[in-house]
Amino acid sequence: MLSLRLARGAHPLVLLRRLLVAAAAAGVGFLLLCTLGFAVAHPKDTGESVVRLVWCAVPLAAVVQFAVTVARSDPSTRPRDGLDAAGFGPVRMSLLAAASTALSCTLGSALALLVYLELRGDLGGTPLSGSAEQLLGGRQHLPWGATLTLLGLLPALAAGACVAVLRPGRETPRRAAQQTAPDAGEAEAEEAAPPAVPAAPAVLSTARAGYSGLPWGIAVVSVGLAMEAYVAHGPAPDPDTLLSLPGRADSTSPGVLGGWLLASLGLVLAGPGLTHWCGVLLSAGRPGAVRLLAGRILQDAATRIGRPLGLLCAVASGALAASELYGAAWEGSGPRPFGPLTGLGAALVMACVTATAITAALESRQNRTGTTAALQRLGLPASMLRGAAVLRTCVLLAVLAPLTWAIAELAALPMTR
Repeated sequence: MLSLRLARGAHPLVLLRRLLVAAAAAGVGFLLLCTLGFAVAHPKDTGESVVRLVWCAVPLAAVVQFAVTVARSDPSTRPRDGLDAAGFGPVRMSLLAAASTALSCTLGSALALLVYLELRGDLGGTPLSGSAEQLLGGRQHLPWGATLTLLGLLPALAAGACVAVLRPGRETPRRAAQQTAPDAGEAEAEEAAPPAVPAAPAVLSTARAGYSGLPWGIAVVSVGLAMEAYVAHGPAPDPDTLLSLPGRADSTSPGVLGGWLLASLGLVLAGPGLTHWCGVLLSAGRPGAVRLLAGRILQDAATRIGRPLGLLCAVASGALAASELYGAAWEGSGPRPFGPLTGLGAALVMACVTATAITAALESRQNRTGTTAALQRLGLPASMLRGAAVLRTCVLLAVLAPLTWAIAELAALPMTR
């Protein structure tokens, strides 16, 4: 009930994020139901049913990460003095965020079930009833136990991830300092008192967190590309197979998939380091006010926005490599290497990682509200802040876009020879 009351009084942008989570959950639920329909319609094709279910894990993980990012950036789930006095401390607030996330995912799963049953022809009453009966196995009985189990998988995983990520022990020192900031009277008393010894180890640990993963990311990307170059020297992909990756064993190579996953993991690990060194590059030499402000903000927000940016680059590089790899097999009269459900899954993953990066950027901006207000009180014009934001965006695009394209070309090069 408290989750519903907080949702009613939330900002329209927060409600829009929750609706996006529900829409993404509906897409994942529809993919899981389509996999169940294929398994029911083809009981002897156990291998293909398992492969389809495994491929659903990628959009499922993308939606879970997006839901956790939205829950973390929700102002209504942060600790407050009034709720703390009523018994809702940091632990219960994390449970409240998990309940809100589970509610949004359950709403999306229910919508996916309605759409799926309507396209199968089980409900009737609309012109779309039964339009995808053959694709969704409409002539077979749908087991409701398996249906409810698959639909309840996403809300359970999203709620568990929210509890694990938003628990009080995972808060950074900067966020904890912002939540326990003293009031005006305490601040004046601290100014009159002698200065205390600064906590240098905590500051240094948070500063090193921005670029410590860059060497590991480069190493993992190199290992992934090397593994793929060693394994993927087979023929062109066969569009008739479900898992059409070239390699040694019947056009399906686990080594190729493992190389792609390692390269993607390396980009995710290197994302904070790349963002941090973009900020260092901006503030190098004798920078002006705009360049210095943009560089310092990038260095400060490297840990917060670096991982979502790295994940976005990883997904984009995989999409570019797949489009180049399967482009030769895409003919107007021949078989299609990608079906509608594959396109839905790819679009869902790309939309979720893009929305996650945008949400992380908005959360970083929200955490800088105090600094921005202080700069504006000092007389800094708003045009300078906008110029710093545009400069940060341009530098990140100039660094990450060529890197994404280069990794995609290197990933597809061994299989297009």
